[in-house]
Amino acid sequence: MSTQNLMGTVLCLTMNPAVDVSTHTPRVVPADKLRCGPAQREPGGGGLNVARVVQRLGGHSTALYPAGGPSGAWLDAHLRDAGLPLQRIAVQGDTRESFTVQAQDSGLEYRFVLPGPLLASAEWHACLDAVDATPQAPAFVVASGSLPPGVPDDFYARVSTRARRRGVRTILDSSGAALAEGLGGGGVYLVKPNLRELGELLGETLDDPSRWRGAAQQLIERGQAEVVALSLGERGALLVTGHSAWRAPALPITLVSSVGAGDSFVGAMAWGLQAGHSLPDAFAWGVAAGSAALITPGTGLCRAEDIQRLRPQVLVQELGPGQRS
Repeated sequence: MSTQNLMGTVLCLTMNPAVDVSTHTPRVVPADKLRCGPAQREPGGGGLNVARVVQRLGGHSTALYPAGGPSGAWLDAHLRDAGLPLQRIAVQGDTRESFTVQAQDSGLEYRFVLPGPLLASAEWHACLDAVDATPQAPAFVVASGSLPPGVPDDFYARVSTRARRRGVRTILDSSGAALAEGLGGGGVYLVKPNLRELGELLGETLDDPSRWRGAAQQLIERGQAEVVALSLGERGALLVTGHSAWRAPALPITLVSSVGAGDSFVGAMAWGLQAGHSLPDAFAWGVAAGSAALITPGTGLCRAEDIQRLRPQVLVQELGPGQRS
């Protein structure tokens, strides 16, 4: 692992990395051979995407991930070629591949996501220990993406506990049991759910916009996170702290692909915080990056030039004490 500039680095943990394969076909129909166009391959998995966005914006990031087999070797080589500092934990299982197909007749995307390799206890413990292994504490630890088989649901809670002991803030972006258990230990600085994920955490349906701010604040009141960045899809995003809230409407763009939008949001926001921007300003960079990802075809992440172009268009409005959304 490169130790260059670790002070101020965003350490991005990806427990379930992937090689993302994308292609297109004229149409998707059952029980037929679907002739596809050339395949594109990109590194995938939440934390790897976050690390690459931080790097594209000129920040310092380090990728920490388990990998094995030929696809894991491809991942290592591609990340090294991109100049991304990395720490790879060798595992016996093969790193997964994910597959995205766009139907040209409808423009719809079909995404096929495999579960990932079964990690032995020693393998996931090595990943956990690596969070403590950097010579200097990073600025943030970003724990992002799903957990592969064999890894306990409370893994991200263990990560945030270890990070907190070093005085490091954790940003969490996951779903399902990994998200719920990750917040169960408290100590997360920022969490980025979408509306569905937040509703699942609270056991309710959040169809009413007047409930969004209060629902996010419930996580803060429970001590599960200090900040909630709530993505609202075509309705924009909401940033909530214990005492304040900000709303950013969605930008008027034409959707090309939704792959990597959430990771781009988290990456740009982590970069903004690392660079010393205020919380609302970092939030605005996140909205710009998430929007930039939506206009990038295939599994490609947001482009830095698109983020810079879209950032002035992001309007962040602070909500009053009684204003719910």
